[in-house]
Amino acid sequence: MFPPANDLIALLGINLVLCAGCLRLLSWRHGVTPWGKWASAAVFVLLWCPVGPARLPLVAYVRGISSDLSISLVAIACLGMYQRLRGMAPVAQRERMALSFAFAACALFLYPLALGWGDWDAYRLGWGSPALWAALLALSLACWAGGLRLLPALVALGLLAWVAGALESTNLWDYLIDPWLAVAAIFQCIKFAVGWGLARLRGVRHGAMPSSA
Repeated sequence: MFPPANDLIALLGINLVLCAGCLRLLSWRHGVTPWGKWASAAVFVLLWCPVGPARLPLVAYVRGISSDLSISLVAIACLGMYQRLRGMAPVAQRERMALSFAFAACALFLYPLALGWGDWDAYRLGWGSPALWAALLALSLACWAGGLRLLPALVALGLLAWVAGALESTNLWDYLIDPWLAVAAIFQCIKFAVGWGLARLRGVRHGAMPSSA
């Protein structure tokens, strides 16, 4: 007997994200190798193997720890995995920076308020708030006008999945962002900021060298 469709989609999403992470880790130094491809495929199959007294697939136990992943994270992971398997160039840095800043800002707005750090709960906006729809539309149009395509595509994909009820949650936020994506986005923002600061520092030092000589 098959599980409900939204459970199956959630399990598949977790499996794909783990496989994408495995492939990225194995291709970190030497690029994508046949061994890395086979290992990632083996992880995909292994996570569907039933284990334990309940005979649940291994990925179901992972779900108990990770909870459901957002459609955005699954889409980003699948895109990265597809690009590695096809030998395509990664997403442009400008697109990655826009994604990281947008999701980091969203996380810093959503999660503190959802945890009770104020008198207003931003999580309630995810239950069909026109204000959230308008904000997403404005953000998507601004990104599209600036030549950024990936973020509007993720917003559209999340909205479509939410309308279709693809996940167990009925809150739009859970389709757009999750804690794992939030942590990754904040980490990338810190990484960009540190890299930018070091580049500026090197530029200042190189600019000061002729004058000191």
